[in-house]
Amino acid sequence: MRLSHPFFQFPVLFEVARLQAEVAALPTEAWVSHPDSVPGNSAARLISAGGAETDSVHGQMLATRWLATMPYLRQVLAGFGVVWSRSRLMRLAPGAGVPEHADINYHWHTRVRLHVPIFTRTEVRFHCDGQSVHMAAGEAWIFDNWRPHHVENKASADRIHLVADTTGTAAFWQVARGPAPPRAQWRTLNWDPGINPQLLTEGDQRSPVMPAAEVQWLVDDLRAELAVATEAAEALTRAARFDRLLEDFVFDWRQLCALHGVGGRGRPDFLRLARAVHAAARPLAEGLVMRTNNASALLVLEKRVLQHLVADDAAPQIGAHG
Repeated sequence: MRLSHPFFQFPVLFEVARLQAEVAALPTEAWVSHPDSVPGNSAARLISAGGAETDSVHGQMLATRWLATMPYLRQVLAGFGVVWSRSRLMRLAPGAGVPEHADINYHWHTRVRLHVPIFTRTEVRFHCDGQSVHMAAGEAWIFDNWRPHHVENKASADRIHLVADTTGTAAFWQVARGPAPPRAQWRTLNWDPGINPQLLTEGDQRSPVMPAAEVQWLVDDLRAELAVATEAAEALTRAARFDRLLEDFVFDWRQLCALHGVGGRGRPDFLRLARAVHAAARPLAEGLVMRTNNASALLVLEKRVLQHLVADDAAPQIGAHG
């Protein structure tokens, strides 16, 4: 989700020793390597599709067997009063890092990633769009993951954060983006052995066909971010043609929705249009980027829009980036 500043900190604190004890009690088998095999990165899944050992962001989100053993961490999550999507413990080995990137996938268009550090040291730094912070243990942070960001663990010990995805309620955003009181007035959410909160988790968000209103919203956002790497006349001409292609695509998608609805009927027509737009976009997209993070315009079109137009069981195979 795009934010007005790289970082926001919540005025709330958590019991570090209790969190650390629950994380330390996890068995070795709870930890899995990073899905992209990034060296030194591993995770323990807490909320996942079906509560299973998967990194998918599609499906009914449920607590995993590992989260079931962590009562205070469940209280921490429940304390935010939001609906949670995929959530994990993310571990960085000493000397490891997260390479610079921007999160451009469809999943991130409406979601933000909450970080609650559990094991960390001052040498761990989180960088986002030229700013750098140390997120201390027991704090809570969000950041603008549309901007370029990376993490460095220059400490001699593992860094472990609770990392949880949500769209957030109005109250969540009012606290996150509001003026913070002096730290001495911050609330601490203490462990309460007498409560066992029921977490709110996302249902399956997929529909057979993406509604025209959502397509327009995604495409308009992409068009507003479109920029050229150089101001050459040819690049500006291609940018104008790329922009017009996207505008025409929305018109045609809306017509197909009017004809077939969004329940899955007429799926071949929707797939043909998606493939045709991708084919037409490829020769126009060279040198076209997003203003905020310099990501490839074609890659954003693929990963944020085209790959999600039709439900996974019949989705067009568009682009080589997956």
